[in-house]
Amino acid sequence: MAEAKALAEALIRALDSKRAQKIELLRVGDITILADYFILCTATSTTQIRTLSDLCEEAAENLGETVHHKEGERESGWVLLDFSTVVVHIFLPEQREFYQLERLWKDGQQVDISALLELSRQERKQQLEENRA
Repeated sequence: MAEAKALAEALIRALDSKRAQKIELLRVGDITILADYFILCTATSTTQIRTLSDLCEEAAENLGETVHHKEGERESGWVLLDFSTVVVHIFLPEQREFYQLERLWKDGQQVDISALLELSRQERKQQLEENRA
């Protein structure tokens, strides 16, 4: 079983690899028993919601984790993936604006993931260059 932070980082890297937008990581373990972390991100289409959802499940499985609960359908514009210690919310822009989970969970601590995203993008760029060679 993966540590919550390691799982969250793997999920964020997976989301970023398929161009999820506005990825945010909230540490909520001190204010709820629901999870240690929430990941929020925006998809540009229902097709991307499905891609991101599938990729999160794959990334978790690589760490020996499985999704314990799923809610929503990609057509609804919001999918929730519950990995117990980490919950992933994938929204279309309209649904993210409407539900404003960042505001609802404002007492959670926003974790800076900029270095993780930069590393993920550097690795992706390196892979592209290697594939071209």
